[in-house]
Amino acid sequence: MKNITWRRGGAFALALSLGAAACSTGAHDWPSPPAPGEGAQPGRASPGTVWSGRLWAGPASGAPAAPSASDCHRPPVFHDLPGPLLPQAQRRRPPMDERVMSRAARTDGAATGKAEAAAEHRGLAAPAPATAAAPVDSVRPSLPAAPPVPRQRPAHEPVTAGMVDDNADFGTYLAYRQKRGQLEVLGVPLRDLDISERYRLTVHDAAGRPVPDAQVQVFAGSRAQALWARTDAGGQVWLHPRAAGIADPVLEVRVRKASADGDLRGSALLQRGQRHQLQVRLDAEAPVERARLDLVFLVDATGSMADEIHKLRRSMQAMADQIARLPSRPQTCFALVAYRDRGDEFFVRAHDFTDDLEAFQRSLAGLRAAAGGDTPEALNEALHTAVHRLSWRGDGATRLVVLVADAPPHLDYGSPWYDHDLQGALARGIKLLPVGASGLDPAGEYVFRQMAQYTGGRFVFLTYADAARPGSGPGRETVHEVDNYSVESLDKLVVRLVSEELAKRPS
Repeated sequence: MKNITWRRGGAFALALSLGAAACSTGAHDWPSPPAPGEGAQPGRASPGTVWSGRLWAGPASGAPAAPSASDCHRPPVFHDLPGPLLPQAQRRRPPMDERVMSRAARTDGAATGKAEAAAEHRGLAAPAPATAAAPVDSVRPSLPAAPPVPRQRPAHEPVTAGMVDDNADFGTYLAYRQKRGQLEVLGVPLRDLDISERYRLTVHDAAGRPVPDAQVQVFAGSRAQALWARTDAGGQVWLHPRAAGIADPVLEVRVRKASADGDLRGSALLQRGQRHQLQVRLDAEAPVERARLDLVFLVDATGSMADEIHKLRRSMQAMADQIARLPSRPQTCFALVAYRDRGDEFFVRAHDFTDDLEAFQRSLAGLRAAAGGDTPEALNEALHTAVHRLSWRGDGATRLVVLVADAPPHLDYGSPWYDHDLQGALARGIKLLPVGASGLDPAGEYVFRQMAQYTGGRFVFLTYADAARPGSGPGRETVHEVDNYSVESLDKLVVRLVSEELAKRPS
């Protein structure tokens, strides 16, 4: 491997400026969040919000916009994507009473969640001005009582989970992919990324310290820029040339780290097939920055998640509270993206980043499950929203998405595609931690593990006393194709993963 040190300025700066101009086509179309005192209304959709179905058209359209928000010191403003309406004949949703009954029949223990699903207002509630309470029957449809269950689980029972790292045990992951073969969702094959060839890039500064959130650009022999990425908190990132469609035997990897004293740069040549690790050393010392964390909860809010959400609300609130109090004391911004499906009350609903933990927890407390109907949901569109539309901070922030869901994405809606947005997440330095809830089928597991592996995250899955009966309570069992995992409460597991990620930062 040949290391090349780049001096500041010159042709590389010109190439970066051209790349930044190309990125402008991927900028999100939300208006800039209002500053405090300029009309921001907590829990209200910002005026003038315009939604488009696609913010970034994939790698062929150039690099996505770089994270650029300076802070999140504002109230949580939410934005709705209603989604296209379907003719009644095309909706596959059974009536709500049938959905409630169907979910209850599949589990033997979530009576609390079922009662809540039947009695509470449907939707991801947002704070609103107080009004006189109306009789419940006047504003909500009457629903049949949930059928009797053999055993009611304790209301504050812990949610247990396991975790696997498919990058650490890559051979087992490749064997799993080979065994699974071609999976489909509603007859449509899963999107795939060829990750059979990968290289771990590590970036250090002149003092030998890891460099978080360094911009990585990979150029093929034709000098065309073909792959974008950002290093994680430990200065590392996995590169998959075949996933980007690159066939050239030699690649040039250029790295840039923005600094107040001038950009730091470095470069190296990657001879494919010789080694699986590459190091780049920048031309100066990078400043050591305080830990900053942008954390998104991306949640399936359809009816099949009713009993899970009832428990997960507590877990997510505990996670947010514990993360805000980690020893590293990160400057944390929280965001929430919930999604359902076409024809539902909302398609995708996003609460943009805020540093107001209490306001964010009120958003979590308003999370309700309803509708959905068929198994796949609007995960493609929700992931696209989380990656490209939220106000992610630049300048060294650690960016994580905790996805909690029990179903794969619809693949029959057209773009955006989750495989494109995994490449967009890598380009924007966003790691995914997908959490598979009960009922996640083999296609969903495959997609969730793709998301975690490609972005450098981990696949997390809920565990039960009896894997076939999620109502059996917490335990060590799972239906997923995983081995050698430990089990702990979900909130502790996710907080541990976040803490380990932040601990990689140079001190």
